[in-house]
Amino acid sequence: MVEALREELADLTASVRAFLEWHATTGADGMPGHPAALHEALGAASSEGAPLAPRRPERGFSGQDAPSPQVARGGSGAAFSPPPPRAGAAGAPLPHPEQRGAAASASLSPPEQRGSAAGASPRPEQRGGLESQGAWSPTQAQRGPEPSPRPAVSAAPAPRAETAARASAALPDTKEERVARLALLAEEVRTCQKCPLHEGRTHTVFSRGDPSSEVVFVGEGPGAEEDLQGQPFVGAAGQLLDKMIAAMGYHRDEVYICNIVKCRPPKNRKPEPAEMAACSPYLTAQLALIKPKVIVALGATAVQGLIGTSEGITKLRGTWKLYKGSIPIMPTFHPAYLLRQPGAKREVWSDLKEVMRHLGKSAPDRG
Repeated sequence: MVEALREELADLTASVRAFLEWHATTGADGMPGHPAALHEALGAASSEGAPLAPRRPERGFSGQDAPSPQVARGGSGAAFSPPPPRAGAAGAPLPHPEQRGAAASASLSPPEQRGSAAGASPRPEQRGGLESQGAWSPTQAQRGPEPSPRPAVSAAPAPRAETAARASAALPDTKEERVARLALLAEEVRTCQKCPLHEGRTHTVFSRGDPSSEVVFVGEGPGAEEDLQGQPFVGAAGQLLDKMIAAMGYHRDEVYICNIVKCRPPKNRKPEPAEMAACSPYLTAQLALIKPKVIVALGATAVQGLIGTSEGITKLRGTWKLYKGSIPIMPTFHPAYLLRQPGAKREVWSDLKEVMRHLGKSAPDRG
């Protein structure tokens, strides 16, 4: 009985060894699909009760002799051989583990290195025909939805007064276009609230006269009458200015007249530097559109607003200055000063005659 147990134990040991060898050879998971597969792995003979032949020793991991996986069954003396490869779905034998490893590595290689094995994606030149016919494209299936375009961000517009000054040079130089652009600028001035002067105004005072004139008269700011009527130089000082203009050979509407500030300062005081700076872009735009040949600056505030000097008008008058390096400026006394100091009219007339000489005009010599 002991001998029978030994034989049964030896047979069980051989079966385990065969299973391990089958598993290592085929790379399959789990158990064989049928007990016959394990018997084939064992190389079973027709007589199942035959004793197993001893295995040939081989070197194990520990460096000692390890049992050989080849086993002889019964008296046939047939040596153990690896089981035949399993059949695939189409009956083709499965590849050897080394071959499967190569196939797996090939599946991870770049598309141009992969062959045309079953299940592989067609190369780009092969996909072209399918995609051109409207067939499904793997690239299209894997690509997500196209991102929506980002909304365009518009740049903040520059102040309109400065824009008018820059753009005027690019426009055709016609009187109609000057009038149209000046009208837009005047409308902007009408709604201006850049400084506290807007709080007490009745009307803004933009200009009067011909925007194509070769001469521009620039004053300080509106007075009480100008604030009521919305036009510059309409009071007593304005009437004196009209006489000065007529003496030069011009009609009052043939020249262009404006001020440094467009709103009346309280009690006709001198405009503050911040108030002058707030209105400066409007004056700059006006002069850029009109492009006069000469500017007559009426009083010290007008000269300061045009060229930034703080010198007194007594020292400045009668001496040519330049506005932005291009337009000649003739400083002279303000008509309101002449109403208080009539004796200064002679100096003013001398200054105006110099302007006419610069323009090539002549006028009778007056005392």
